[in-house]
Amino acid sequence: MTNLHVYDTTLRDGAQQEGLNLSVADKLAIAGHLDELGVGFIEGGWPGANPKDTEFFARAATELTLRNATLAAFGATRRAGGAASSDPLVRALLDSQAPVVTLVAKSHIGHVERALRTTPEENLAMIRDTVTFLHGEGRRVFLDAEHFFDGYAVDRAYALEAVRVAMESGAEVVALCDTNGGMLPGQVGDLVADVLDATGARLGIHCHNDTGCAVANSMAALDAGATHVQGTINGYGERTGNADLLTVVSNLQIKLGQQVIEPHRLQEATRIAHAISEVTNVPPYSRQPYVGASAFAHKAGLHASAIKIDPDLYQHTDPQAVGNDMRMLVSDMAGRASIELKARELGQDLSEDSATVQRVLARVKDLELRGYTFDAADASFDLLLRRELGQLPDYFDVESWRVITDRRGQGDALSEATVKVNAGGQRVVATGEGNGPVNALDHALRQALLPAYPELDALELIDYRVRILDAAHGTDAVTRVLIETSDGSTSWETIGVAANIVEASWQALVEGVTYGLIRAKVAAR
Repeated sequence: MTNLHVYDTTLRDGAQQEGLNLSVADKLAIAGHLDELGVGFIEGGWPGANPKDTEFFARAATELTLRNATLAAFGATRRAGGAASSDPLVRALLDSQAPVVTLVAKSHIGHVERALRTTPEENLAMIRDTVTFLHGEGRRVFLDAEHFFDGYAVDRAYALEAVRVAMESGAEVVALCDTNGGMLPGQVGDLVADVLDATGARLGIHCHNDTGCAVANSMAALDAGATHVQGTINGYGERTGNADLLTVVSNLQIKLGQQVIEPHRLQEATRIAHAISEVTNVPPYSRQPYVGASAFAHKAGLHASAIKIDPDLYQHTDPQAVGNDMRMLVSDMAGRASIELKARELGQDLSEDSATVQRVLARVKDLELRGYTFDAADASFDLLLRRELGQLPDYFDVESWRVITDRRGQGDALSEATVKVNAGGQRVVATGEGNGPVNALDHALRQALLPAYPELDALELIDYRVRILDAAHGTDAVTRVLIETSDGSTSWETIGVAANIVEASWQALVEGVTYGLIRAKVAAR
């Protein structure tokens, strides 16, 4: 399948995801990441249909240098009763300067009659006229046969005729679209094989995930003879999303041995998936196949014992193939092997130190019983391990802290925190204000420590999560706080547990700062 088209539609179909709003600059940045991944085609949007996509193609002509991918413009066949050569939206496709044009066309007779409100014959004429015109203007033309699978079930002959007309008019590929996302793999495979046999066209597949089968349906279509696959990075898309292109490509390359992108590019998949998540502002899905943070994470002690002998015993492939890593999760399910492997991951060899392993294991199980969860806070486990090994730097001592929240009149409530610490040989008293007690404590702690540790200026609290552990106790419940801190290039999570939410937050804040200093290789002063 060296001639397989890998076609990405993140910038168009993926951008239809609820809550996802991409600027032109965002789209240009994502296109650069997709090109680095090595996809064959990047669908940039629908020029002429909205100003943003029109601007994207105008800027792409001068600002976007693609080394691997070809840019595609998406659009529709001409209007009923008109001519492609004078249709303004068809002309906009030419004006985009994209070398590939992907046209969406109706292949479901019910949609032709009720949505387009035209005749079946005129719809075929619209396909023929538009494909012929664009092909004659030197464009490579792909056709998305919208609602093909549902249309095939209603009127097989008409759906097939739409494919034939597109192919005979010069379309290079006809992508069969499961627009409603309701198909299952067996159905897709049988239908693609039938269409291929009946038309001889080069077929593609475009799947949505409404049955949870978008990737499986795409694989079934490719197995049946399709040689063009469409999808989105991270499975973005309307409703439940599109086929995750990273999963499809990884399955083809790793499981079936079909090289569709260069192996060294696939090894960047995890990094690129997360980089695009940063641009879209959609948090990465930790359980995403291949590239998710939990894709190669192991929690059970039984698994850890086997992995200690051979990682392949509990992993379906080498995580390095997609740029991911195996992770050991430490929890109340942990055994001695889990602690030993996690310590090794953190740079500590405990293979000959069974006493420390047993001590750390007992400490973890005791803390997890009280509400800690170290599988979500690797940094806090690292600190616990260093403490047990006597390797935790003594950066500062906390003498005391307090927070006051005050609301006057109709104004917003404001918090003021005072922190007293000993750091760098000095006793420091610092005050911080914030829009809440945790924000105020964060400011006060930084103010107190910055004179001794100016490296803290690079740290930023980027996420804060709270969970009530025993809700039946109401406002007297134990609270677990997870804080994510970043130094601008990476991030780490720390945990605090206490009956008082501010106390739990303080614990997580202090650990976040301490771990940040360790990461920066700062010596205690």
